[in-house]
Amino acid sequence: MRLLVRVIEARNIPAMDPNGFSDPYVKISLGKHKARTKVVKKCLNPSWCEEFLFRVDDLKEELVVSVLDEDKYFNDDFVGQIKVPVSHVFEAVDKSLGTAWYVLKPKNKKAKNKECGEILLTICFSQNNNPYEMQPGGDNIPFLRKHTDVGGESPLRFAGSPSRNPSPMRLEDPAISREEKPSFAGRIAQIFNKTGDKASCGSSRSNDMHELVENMNPVVQESKSEDLFSLENFDELLKSMETREPVLEMPNNLPGGVVLDQHYGIPPREMNSIIFSSDSDFFKSLADIQNSTDMQLGPWKLDSSGESLRRVVTYTKAASKLIKALRATEDHTYLCADGKNYAVLSVVSTPDAPYGGTFRTEVLYSISAGPDLPSGDQSTRLVVSWRMNFLQSTMMKSMIENGARQGIKESFEQFANLLSQKVKPVDVNSLGSEKEQALASLQAEQQTDWKLAIQYFANFTVVSSLVIGLYVLAHIWLAFPSTIQGLEFVGLDLPDSIGELIVSGILVLQGQRVLELISRFMQARLQKGSDHGIKAQGDGWLLTVALIEGSNLAAVDSSGFSDPYVVFTCNGKTRTSSIKFQKSDPKWNEIFEFDAMDEPPSTLDVEVFDFDGPFDEAMSLGHCEVNFLRSNISDLSDVWIPLQGKLAQACQSKLHLRIFLDNTKGSNVIKDYLSKMEKEVGKKIRVRSPQTNSAFQKLFNLPPEEFLINDFSCHLKRKMPLQGRLFLSARIIGFHADLFGHKTKFFFLWEDIEDIQVIPPTFSSMGSPIIVITLRPGRGSDARHGAKTLDGEGRLKFHFHSFVSFNVANRTINALWKGRALSPEQKVQMVEEESEGKSLQIVEEDAVAKNFQVMEEESEGLSLQTEESGSFLGVEDVGMTVVYSSVLSVTTKFFMELFGGGEFDRRVMERAGCLNYSQSPWESEKPDVYQRNLYYKFDKRISRYQGEVTSTQQKSPLPERNGWVVEEVMTLHGVPLGDFFTLHLRYQVEDLPTRSAGCNVQVYFGIAWLKWSRHQKRITKNIISNIHERLLVMFSELEKEFVSSK
Repeated sequence: MRLLVRVIEARNIPAMDPNGFSDPYVKISLGKHKARTKVVKKCLNPSWCEEFLFRVDDLKEELVVSVLDEDKYFNDDFVGQIKVPVSHVFEAVDKSLGTAWYVLKPKNKKAKNKECGEILLTICFSQNNNPYEMQPGGDNIPFLRKHTDVGGESPLRFAGSPSRNPSPMRLEDPAISREEKPSFAGRIAQIFNKTGDKASCGSSRSNDMHELVENMNPVVQESKSEDLFSLENFDELLKSMETREPVLEMPNNLPGGVVLDQHYGIPPREMNSIIFSSDSDFFKSLADIQNSTDMQLGPWKLDSSGESLRRVVTYTKAASKLIKALRATEDHTYLCADGKNYAVLSVVSTPDAPYGGTFRTEVLYSISAGPDLPSGDQSTRLVVSWRMNFLQSTMMKSMIENGARQGIKESFEQFANLLSQKVKPVDVNSLGSEKEQALASLQAEQQTDWKLAIQYFANFTVVSSLVIGLYVLAHIWLAFPSTIQGLEFVGLDLPDSIGELIVSGILVLQGQRVLELISRFMQARLQKGSDHGIKAQGDGWLLTVALIEGSNLAAVDSSGFSDPYVVFTCNGKTRTSSIKFQKSDPKWNEIFEFDAMDEPPSTLDVEVFDFDGPFDEAMSLGHCEVNFLRSNISDLSDVWIPLQGKLAQACQSKLHLRIFLDNTKGSNVIKDYLSKMEKEVGKKIRVRSPQTNSAFQKLFNLPPEEFLINDFSCHLKRKMPLQGRLFLSARIIGFHADLFGHKTKFFFLWEDIEDIQVIPPTFSSMGSPIIVITLRPGRGSDARHGAKTLDGEGRLKFHFHSFVSFNVANRTINALWKGRALSPEQKVQMVEEESEGKSLQIVEEDAVAKNFQVMEEESEGLSLQTEESGSFLGVEDVGMTVVYSSVLSVTTKFFMELFGGGEFDRRVMERAGCLNYSQSPWESEKPDVYQRNLYYKFDKRISRYQGEVTSTQQKSPLPERNGWVVEEVMTLHGVPLGDFFTLHLRYQVEDLPTRSAGCNVQVYFGIAWLKWSRHQKRITKNIISNIHERLLVMFSELEKEFVSSK
């Protein structure tokens, strides 16, 4: 007989540790058999959910269940215990005491803690004779049976929640019971190696436990038979899908990003079975870790079309700090299954979540064959990608996406950890690079010239010409010479009738056509070798392109086919493929390598042409552009790219490519590139830290190989100047602004720029020169919202001004553009033009920036750090604190005269130390929201550097229309470290109902650090002190003006 003891949870455990908590665990003993549960850290209401089976040798034995508090360095503290005679269980109804709460009792009456709490147990005799419960040899070892009917959470969890995963039981044998407590040396070792069981603390869950007990009843024969049936049904359905024709293609990764990309040492079929098979407990085990409940895995069934498998998974997601527990549904669908590749799409819906009806979360599990292992076994590559599918527009889109991104990242970390426990991960680098594995299998199609000639000339034109030619030769052989008549003479035989004239014309046209075909064929054979197999030279960024095949290429010949070849262009260098005769679905299997480049390429242009002879212009069958900045390079290792163009889009033409971009110099390529740019800029450029580059890449969603060169604070001129930051890297120029919670972000390539000009200062630019960047026609469409104008030729123009260091910014921008976008011939031409006729323009530009250069040199000499010495931290929400709060004896209407833009506004600001004060008129941004720009200089008593300020203000009424909110973002120019931060102010004024002439004013202040500086605390303290004094002066003047105006 076997006694089953299920330890579910406990409540009201006394605090045994000084921190007010306990680390409880349960020890169970029956005769000489012992076992224990996991330890739950810092909890007074622990949950274990563990089950034990003990062999019963004597009904007189007593079951002892003890609760103890773990102590790392001393003896564990005793909490309480219960004792249950086995005979009582045997004599009970159904030989079971059921599930009940038991009051824990102290060891003796002298114990300090009389109230020891309660524990929820299930005690009964096991009724089933499961052969797996019998230990070989009759060893008296308690057996732990893990149940799989506990509900759990799926991998898609949007917020962290405590885990409740039952850890494996630690068994205690009588032979090792004396070594239960470690020695003194062992305790010292524990101090330096703190590894303990971690488990969550949960409150009483009586309803969940009731369902748990019902699910764990020993009556499992029916469920086992159902599982066997579903398993057999799943295997049969999957096998039928694998053998179905045509084979479905593997889908591309979803655009939300890849959260897991790992190789494992098992075949794809076994990996698919471990995760998605009907008898797999993977999702339930994962749900236990993620603390969900009520998980129901539906059976796999064919969908309505009968072409794919589908099942529905439902569960209750655990509550988080922001969202209560809610019901979720996952719809799993097989998109591809061919025995080597599997793709399963999971669509998750949470209708009970806030805005849950507006979106669905989609997760794509892609299982494909990986490289062979050294042992000869096959490996598997598992890629998990995701995206948010919004069913309708919502203002909370950004917040929902950010929450989903964080939750999915955390969930799939747990997913990967659990999977690595079941399947061993494989390091692909040790097996050879993915590039080598992918290219090793490619073999160019070999065809002899005779086969190509037969294939090329086997058409109606050639055959008909041959037949007519033979017919004419036979006629000449059989016919007699005709008499000379008309204008004929000896050696010249002219047609004697209209019929003969027509036949002669047909023969000439047919002969000309055949000669053209022969000429085209001979010229094409000269291009047979193409650039396939030519190895790249040099060290740097190495681009390798494998052209596999084409699909549905447009037919432009009368034969219904075409003679396609492909031209690849990158950084001004081209590679050309061989010509495939009379093909609409050609197969190339050719590899092209571009010579190493100093900087990573931005784009790869691909164009497919139809060969039409050496003297005729080739017709384009389609083209496409591979943007390395908007694509993950790992996704390009095997991709089908659709072609653009009228013919290509009409035929839905595609190319199958494998693209690899490698850096053979490592970090040296960045240093070499920066060294080259330093000579052009004339100033030291510091290598940014990995944290800075990571923040920059995250801001613009750039690939990891992109690195930041410099960044500048400036204004983007549109209808209203927008204060933000300009970022320069090796391949892009980007702008980011976050003004009053409205984010503006865009970037474009250096290659897209057609011209860069400098415009002299204007009043609208607040006395600063303007850098005007003009893009090429049709380029930069993604950045259109940041352009000032769009000319008639489709060229976007961007205006940037108010740089802290204008000369440095201008030199850096021009150097990067010339070094990246211009060809060597264009550079030589530009230098010649500048030397001959541009001297006057240079003098003018130098004169425009003369005052700025003097100010910059003084500022750089006095600053604590250079401009490049700071580290860009990224843009985050600014925390605001109250720096002024008071009741002023003025009306709200009069207070707003301070921001009216009139003479009173200017007079008060000048008295507060703001010289040359100027402002733009208020303009309506949207209903009840107005915006304007300010410019002024500091008085010497405010700042000894006499710096300048450019500011943007926005005002809007309070919701109850009893006051106003004025928000202001300030940028300091010409002061040390002024480019490291921006200042944020918020004025909130509202009427006082108890006073006819009074208003309540609160001023909030925040500072947004754009770069790190060790002087942050000092600068913040100085700015707050200065602003507080300035506010006192302003409001004092305001009250004086109000009294004098009565």
